[in-house]
Amino acid sequence: MTPSDPTQAAVIGDIVAQGIAHVETPHAEAAFENEPPTVLFIDQSGELGGAEFALLPLARHWASRGKVLLLSDGPFRERLESAGVSVDVSANARISGVRRDALRFAWLGAFPAIAGQVVSIARKARRYDLVFVNSQKALVLGAFGKLLHGRPVVWYLHDILSRDHFGRVQLAIVRWLALHAVDHVIANSRASADALVSLTLRPDYPVRVVHNGIDAAAFAVPDAQDRAALRRRLGLPEDAWLAGLFGRLAPWKGQHVALAALARLPGAHLVLAGAALFGEHEYERELHRQAQALGVADRVHFAGFCDDVPAWMSAMDVIVHTSTEAEPFGRVIVEGMMAERAVIATAAGGVKEIVTHGENGWLVEPGNIDELVAAMAALRDDPMLAQRLAARGRADAQRNFSLDAYLRQMSRAIGDVAV
Repeated sequence: MTPSDPTQAAVIGDIVAQGIAHVETPHAEAAFENEPPTVLFIDQSGELGGAEFALLPLARHWASRGKVLLLSDGPFRERLESAGVSVDVSANARISGVRRDALRFAWLGAFPAIAGQVVSIARKARRYDLVFVNSQKALVLGAFGKLLHGRPVVWYLHDILSRDHFGRVQLAIVRWLALHAVDHVIANSRASADALVSLTLRPDYPVRVVHNGIDAAAFAVPDAQDRAALRRRLGLPEDAWLAGLFGRLAPWKGQHVALAALARLPGAHLVLAGAALFGEHEYERELHRQAQALGVADRVHFAGFCDDVPAWMSAMDVIVHTSTEAEPFGRVIVEGMMAERAVIATAAGGVKEIVTHGENGWLVEPGNIDELVAAMAALRDDPMLAQRLAARGRADAQRNFSLDAYLRQMSRAIGDVAV
């Protein structure tokens, strides 16, 4: 089935048809004058991933004029509520169990639940001036209901839409929604934007690029200058050379590549800071087995999910990023730069919009263990080079990825659609 298959229109029509009988015709869109619009933010996950960390400051900024609707519960709800954000949870186990790389039959089996969720979200959306969808499932459930709620839909795209991560049916549905149901798309990188434009088959398809913003103040770690004390506080070896890899444990994030490189760097230690968030627990077990097989288990520290990322990054000598496929953005790379640590990253996707090789970081080919070993050895053996990259990286990150600039750009985009 190709993205242009006409049966996709039938699927969309069926969902809308099931819902129309249950929801009265929406009122005309509200006229927005001087007052900022009210916004319903929709996110599929209760976990704390990159998309959720991007939404958090925006939802906090919009707290007096908006609400976040989560399609599953978890620590993200707690984080939002602690920031003063109003949150609703509308979880449906049948829908949340459908993975984005699932076959079409999994989606078809969840069809009744999807239709019901579309109608439920539409009812909520009609209380707001604008709907902001922050993930793929949120896009499907929020944008399909546009005929029912009649509100403008803004989509913040956090993915490179390709067959590497998405099935044909999912891509076909996303293409239809992008062309017919979304009023404005914001992408977290040029790489993400270009993949969507390619998917739509319309070279002139408009996408606004807004990179994630990082709060530089959060990286002013009080004990960062006393690294030994900081490491003691975190339970890390005080005198070892530490490379830190931050991100969820998943095969495409490449933790196995980092372990293979570590085996060729005697004396170096690796901190894996992240958890298996979306069912990748077998991969986590494989990493433990790999560390044992390579004889490096005593030099690998599985830290799990780290709530205080600035402190953990400040405790490292270098930050490594080892994704084997194109990264939509690379938030942890910017965070490593904010922490003033030299960053080694794979040169694909949005990463190349962040790192300039040899100036503010070091780029390696995705999956290339030899290049990763050489980069880690070079920065371990030349602390002055590492410090120079770190200092330039911090300056570039503060200039190019500030939280204030991010909030201004996102607010402007929301305002433009709401007019």
